[in-house]
Amino acid sequence: MMATSGASPQGAATERDAARWVRAMFGRVARRYDLANHLLSANVDRHWRAHTVRRVRAILTRSDARVLDLACGTGDLLLAMEHEARRGLLGSDFCHPMLAAAKAKLARNGSHSWLLEADALALPAADATFDLITIAFGFRNFANYSAALAELRRVLRPGGMLAILEFTQPPNRIFASAYNWYSQRILPILGGLISGAPEAYRYLPDSVRKFPDAPELADWIDRAGFDHVEWEYLSFGIAALHLARADERSAEVKE
Repeated sequence: MMATSGASPQGAATERDAARWVRAMFGRVARRYDLANHLLSANVDRHWRAHTVRRVRAILTRSDARVLDLACGTGDLLLAMEHEARRGLLGSDFCHPMLAAAKAKLARNGSHSWLLEADALALPAADATFDLITIAFGFRNFANYSAALAELRRVLRPGGMLAILEFTQPPNRIFASAYNWYSQRILPILGGLISGAPEAYRYLPDSVRKFPDAPELADWIDRAGFDHVEWEYLSFGIAALHLARADERSAEVKE
């Protein structure tokens, strides 16, 4: 069973409290978020995003594809997907400073994508709008995982794809022990020095620890009405990529 139903920062008593804390935390680190991510991951995060783009390329290269990058942060995955996409994409986040950073980055890169400030649990989109929804390192920060999956299922077209790239617990116990030591002891110090917000990098390992492992998350995606659920570990299981299709049969029953 999943350890928690959603993000649970220390001191957050309700889902609304959790969402407010997460939004404020990302707002504080937005200015140096990219620098911290790339330094602390030794740029491995770029390879994870590139791999994700390769896995969803078949949809990106369709001229009629409608693509949403949810919890887009500063726009790294959005820009990576643009290299393959045949049309502009939509990036969405509920943290305004993150979107401001994304807007500046997209402008510097001559992007043709759009940005939207919205809550992932209540997207301002009609049913069956998107052919592809991607989420890179944002899903575990949602205040309610079940509600988020239901909302993603709602706005995906029948047969559309969901791609979730997220941190997870490495399956190898020895490697997991070393990684957890780094993430709990070293990461908060380095992340705090780079970002000026050490609490954000204390939250990171705690949120990963509480988040379901890859097989558990796959089970939740399946039970949310998705089909063809698959996943793979990346970099010895530090991260995992989950792919799933919106179940056309479920859509037919709903309609």
